[in-house]
Formats: sequence, C-alpha cells, structure tokens
Amino acid sequence: MEKKWHYYSQGSYNLYYWRTKSGTEIDFIVYGNDGFWAVEVKNKKEIRDKDLRPLIRFHQDYPECQPIFVYRGTEKLHTHNILCIPCESFLKSLNPEKPLPLVSKK
Repeated sequence: MEKKWHYYSQGSYNLYYWRTKSGTEIDFIVYGNDGFWAVEVKNKKEIRDKDLRPLIRFHQDYPECQPIFVYRGTEKLHTHNILCIPCESFLKSLNPEKPLPLVSKK
C-alpha cells in the first residue's frame, strides 16, 4: 500500500526498510520534505505491546518520525505515541498529493 502511494506521489518521498542486527525491523520508513514516518503493518485484529516495540525503539532513536501501526482491527487510537489505525482507514486516507496520516494526540 505504501509502495502504491509512493509511486503515485511521483517519488516525492523515499521508501526504506529498517532492520537492526538483532532483528528488530520496521516494514516501511517513508522520508521526504513533508514528513518522516515509520509504518509497521500487522495482519492482526488486536494491538499487542510486543507488536509496537519496534516502533517504540525506532521513535526513541528518531523522535522526529511519526510512528504508525496499521492493523486489521476497527479502532483508531494512540498508544505509546503511536497512531494505531485500521488498515481500511489507512488505505482510504492515502492520497498521492498529501503526506501520510499525521499523528495527532486528539
């Protein structure tokens, strides 16, 4: 999904994958003039702290990034400074002319 958005946004963002030597990984790092996001995608209906650990760690090293956890659940919420968003909502929010969803504390 991020790759399609990246393609249609005409390459105004760089798309990366992040992995440490110990095996901690983030699925998508999106970086560009309009923002910096770390996106983890899980095929799960529930959010577990264990699944958020890579985003928490990455955000500690890069506090300017906006961490996003995409999952199959139905509730949009914030936990550990991470936007947790259902996959359907995330996909509907993608627009090639706009940045990824912003993390707001509302």
